Amino acid sequence: MTRWDEMIDNLVDLLPAAATVVVDGAGERNGLVADRLAAQRVSVTSGPCWRESRPDVLVWLRVPPASVDSPEHQADVVIDLHDPQWPVIRHVDPRLADRTRWYLPESRAFFATRAATWDAKFGDDLPAYAAAVAEAALAAGGVAVDVGCGTGRALPALRAAVGPTGRVLGIDITPEMLAVAAERAGSLRALLLLADARRLPLPDGAVDGIFAAGLVAHLPDPTAGLRELARVTRPGGRLVIFHPSGRAALAARHGRPLRADEPLSPGPLAASTHASGWRLDTYCDDEHRFLALATRD
Repeated sequence: MTRWDEMIDNLVDLLPAAATVVVDGAGERNGLVADRLAAQRVSVTSGPCWRESRPDVLVWLRVPPASVDSPEHQADVVIDLHDPQWPVIRHVDPRLADRTRWYLPESRAFFATRAATWDAKFGDDLPAYAAAVAEAALAAGGVAVDVGCGTGRALPALRAAVGPTGRVLGIDITPEMLAVAAERAGSLRALLLLADARRLPLPDGAVDGIFAAGLVAHLPDPTAGLRELARVTRPGGRLVIFHPSGRAALAARHGRPLRADEPLSPGPLAASTHASGWRLDTYCDDEHRFLALATRD
């Protein structure tokens, strides 16, 4: 089965029965997606007719670069065509389906195709990772876990923080990302695990510090995800929520508006950390980084 076949199957599974679907956003590729959906007995058309009609579902094919005023932001489903041979579902309106129905396979697909070039594109972020870990003041000799570790950019800083007697673990859902991370992990004596952040293969209270870069906003239920991070962290343990770009800069890069209801907005993050067993100590959202530090209650 090709990635296109897998994505179309996932999309059809999300669509309501007898829904009228419009596909737009990618020129001639609109018809290709419409034909694939029609082959699955979905009532579908393509092109800008949705502006005059009232479709049940608007599927938008995202072709970079995006813009803040793109009709994508009105769409019920957004499919990323960054790589035309590797389509990935990136947004589904909650009225159609809970994110838990598509989060795991589509997230893996999104990061799998980017793993080999990730460090070449974002390698200059390493000093920002090191600074974020340093501010968390993790205890030497402790257990530090990078949840959603990707290519392992935080692993050197975590090893430096806990020292030679500490333990460092990297966890990610994408095998391709872990394959790249293995190049760093060996020399750092860091263990890597393929696992879902929502169901960590760790005992209660086993961890002294958790580093989470770009993780929380990807989780289907941020509060539930933070609760799982709290489960494996000892009382007094530390949580580092980090991104090497601030929220506004990241939104601009992705061509989307900045919203007050996003998981990392001040109100939602304060609420989700409090509800999941964390005390939010520090919140910093500037142009060059996002950093929130929390302590396990």
